[in-house]
Amino acid sequence: MATRREIFLQLVAVASELYPEVEARQIAEMILLAKGGISRNDFLIEPNIELEITDLDAIFAELRAWRPVQYIVGRAEFMDMELAVGEGVLIPRPETEELVEWVARDMERGAKIIDVCTGSGCIAIALKRLVRDSEVWAMDISSEALAIARKNGAEYAPDVHFVEGDALSDFSARFQGVAFDAIVSTPPYIPSSDRSLMRPNVTAHEPDIALFVEDSDPLVFYRAIARNGHKMLKNDGRLYFEIYESLVEEMEAMLEHEGYVDVVVKEDFRGKPRMICARVSSTMR
Repeated sequence: MATRREIFLQLVAVASELYPEVEARQIAEMILLAKGGISRNDFLIEPNIELEITDLDAIFAELRAWRPVQYIVGRAEFMDMELAVGEGVLIPRPETEELVEWVARDMERGAKIIDVCTGSGCIAIALKRLVRDSEVWAMDISSEALAIARKNGAEYAPDVHFVEGDALSDFSARFQGVAFDAIVSTPPYIPSSDRSLMRPNVTAHEPDIALFVEDSDPLVFYRAIARNGHKMLKNDGRLYFEIYESLVEEMEAMLEHEGYVDVVVKEDFRGKPRMICARVSSTMR
């Protein structure tokens, strides 16, 4: 039987066929800890203890097929949580944590918030935990994604309300009587023509419905959500979006055209313009 260190090095060798060395080592460690049922401290302190991972050959095959490590282990780290993920739901990204932190800083106690295109539920669940006494809704068109989101909600924030709905529809009718302080969304925003620039671990495995939009109208989800916002937001309520870095000027112009003011763009930790906030104008209601 192989030791923890030997299995780790085998995983690194396979992951290095596809990924840069630092990333390959991170992937190997994630798999070792999850599949071996050990902690990082266990591995660091006692690397030479024997360990059996019965499906190791299958894991090697999954890695070589570019299957994301989060799908292999069934979990993805997001803020202080380990969320369930699987095919059919977008893997939470670290830059989305910054969007959550921005919203949480702006919201007062008891805020009403809705996360549109919730996917794994990461944004809604994190905001429920961060904003005291908040009421949080989460909406997605995918029943498969909602099943995973509800599972995550049950573990980390049981009071989040999960709703099936289409972001491109007049979904405001589903929430009559609720005046929201904020609408938050990370909708599909990558133009289809940019698919070729992305790795197979994303394009071959993560759901297209959560990633890509037609080149002819890449802002289609943002515009639909903004229009619903006029019916759903309180006076001075806000929209918060994660955005594509190449469409910042178009986003600013669209929000202003749709009657939003005080548009602010923020960069993520990589220095890319990734988040935008705008306030609803009472004069356009």
